[in-house]
Amino acid sequence: MKVNVEIECTPQEARAFFGLPDVQPMQTAVMEKLQHQVTANLDKVSPEALIQSWFTFDPKIAERFQDMFITMAGLGSGLGTGLTKDKK
Repeated sequence: MKVNVEIECTPQEARAFFGLPDVQPMQTAVMEKLQHQVTANLDKVSPEALIQSWFTFDPKIAERFQDMFITMAGLGSGLGTGLTKDKK
């Protein structure tokens, strides 16, 4: 035997029927606080702020980034020399 029961109600009515608490005020408060924190910290994750925080840590980091990218591209002296020499 198979019985199907369909109930049409809103989420608020279902919560009240099952005796669950209304969490809407708490959800609203948490979302407002989250939105405030995100907008307050938005300027900290801008590209300019990230680059500035990276480069203020070490004055020679710009040169190190440049060397790293040259090495990764295979233009550095370490990677290119082994590939161009003929083996005898």
